[in-house]
Amino acid sequence: MKHWKDLLVWQKSHELVLSVYSITSDFSKSERYGIVDQTRRSAASIPANIVEGHSRNSQKDFLRFLYIARGSLEELRYFLLLSRDLDFINKDNHLELEENCQQVSKLLNGLIKSLS
Repeated sequence: MKHWKDLLVWQKSHELVLSVYSITSDFSKSERYGIVDQTRRSAASIPANIVEGHSRNSQKDFLRFLYIARGSLEELRYFLLLSRDLDFINKDNHLELEENCQQVSKLLNGLIKSLS
């Protein structure tokens, strides 16, 4: 099996994390320990779970961690929507991040399907 860094789903989810960190750096300091931390944590959980699952000894474990990554992705999508609705990010930035989330979602679902 490929190294986890070679997986397109990992690459795209890592790029998503970098974008989320960049966008949330502009949030108000009062949100530092609230929505910023939650958003960043859910974003970073996606590629982290891909790495952990890939590093396990079984396809079953890999699938379990891919499902966890998918859950983290959906959690991130909620926090991005909340951030938009609270006017922490503008609609254009939200749309771009949502498109990135959709791409990662398709890749995750495709990998899950291929391993199932």
